[in-house]
Amino acid sequence: MKTCSIALNTINDVKKFVNIVCKYDFDVDLISGRYAIDAKSIMGIFSLDLSKPIKLEAHTDDCAAFFEEIKPFVVE
Repeated sequence: MKTCSIALNTINDVKKFVNIVCKYDFDVDLISGRYAIDAKSIMGIFSLDLSKPIKLEAHTDDCAAFFEEIKPFVVE
């Protein structure tokens, strides 16, 4: 499992992010406070507080290509 923090600031960011995540077979969760949702669920993402960074958990060991694609959303 690999983790990072992401920021989704606009509706278009959310749509692009979900389209990227849906291309991969492994599970990806977004965690905000005590809520954990499936990153492939656009409605789930909109239920989170998007005003601050969200923790992402990718449940795979082979995620280099995935993290390269989501690089625009990753925050340090």
